[in-house]
Amino acid sequence: MTIRALIVDDERPARDELAYLLSAYPDVETAEAASASEALRKLADEKFDLVFQDIQMPGHDGFHVQREAQAQAPPGEAGPLFVFVTAFDEHAIRAFEENALDYLLKPVVPARLARCLDRARSRLAADGTRPLQNAVATLLGALGQSRPVERLAIEHGGRISLIPTRDVVMIEAEEKRIVAVTDEGRLPCHNMNTLARAEERLAGLPFFRVNRAVLVNLERIAEFSPWINGKYHLVMNDPDRTEVTVSRNRARDFRARLGV
Repeated sequence: MTIRALIVDDERPARDELAYLLSAYPDVETAEAASASEALRKLADEKFDLVFQDIQMPGHDGFHVQREAQAQAPPGEAGPLFVFVTAFDEHAIRAFEENALDYLLKPVVPARLARCLDRARSRLAADGTRPLQNAVATLLGALGQSRPVERLAIEHGGRISLIPTRDVVMIEAEEKRIVAVTDEGRLPCHNMNTLARAEERLAGLPFFRVNRAVLVNLERIAEFSPWINGKYHLVMNDPDRTEVTVSRNRARDFRARLGV
């Protein structure tokens, strides 16, 4: 499989260096763009599998290019994978929140680039399993929403970490913060201060708001049973076997999401 990659950077030396590093891989073909507008024109006219995108550029930044590329993708397709390339690490959290494939620091280290390409090959090889994801992306685009995130930024030990959303058992509103419940414990969510915001960010993933204060991962429900006044009682499959109540006004939608 040949990977068609677009290198987007307003600095020619940076484009030349990355193109040189990528020339070592026979399965990678490259093209270049020197601005956001040129990148979007090429993405509209040609099909690319992977975009190596500089973040800080004159005019529109790299995140703008990613959003526009997703918006102009044909129906049923999620668009190319994006790898952000920058000299600064301050944008790393946002890059992964925007569902980027990877994040590379300049100057790009060959070994790090090799790992990035391995990740890209794995994702692209799984195209046969992506129709549902692409359909979700199309639906969310029609609703004016972004693609669902696959990682969640949490605060742990004074640092910000990224964890896969599949590792989140549920998300709770706790006083003035939002907490992700995982097998490792309760971890405050970064840059997410309302449950409504969490629900919006996780749209398209198997999360369901069971009551005013809790959003559960449907794939982490161990068992459930009818309860009083039309409610449901859930037991989650975390180490604490956490118990959660589905409110009466959410019970019908809950059954519909589970198909029961």
